[in-house]
Amino acid sequence: MAVSFRALGVLVLAGTALTACTGYRESRGYILDQELAAAVQPGVDNKESVQKTLGRPTFTAQFDPNEWYYVSRQTNALAFRKPRVTDQTVLRVRFDQAGNVAAVDRTGKELVASIDPYGKETPTLGRRNSFFEEFFGNIGVVGSGNPAGQTRPDR
Repeated sequence: MAVSFRALGVLVLAGTALTACTGYRESRGYILDQELAAAVQPGVDNKESVQKTLGRPTFTAQFDPNEWYYVSRQTNALAFRKPRVTDQTVLRVRFDQAGNVAAVDRTGKELVASIDPYGKETPTLGRRNSFFEEFFGNIGVVGSGNPAGQTRPDR
């Protein structure tokens, strides 16, 4: 009888440990409906009809308010590992100056970029200061109104 309680306890612990390592899927951004996206036609729709059909865009272009982007991304992850992109769709709707749809472009996961940081430091331009120059370099500069190391012309 004691052996069966021990075996049951081991099974419960093993089951708990295994469920802690299960993977999960996550959807981020706009949930793209293929039929609604296909309904947006160049030369037929305008900003108002696109907003009624697809909703507000995820973001607009930084320098051109006539480009709207709808971004959708699905990822998979296992326990504490870094999520992996399984699917991504970016729908770009471009408008002409009158506010009518000029083009609808769609891209996928092929444009996902992997950016790896360079070492443990961010490379910077300029001179490298020693520990003591960094630590004591601003003594007398704070509150004087002058950048470090510059003298005023009237002195």
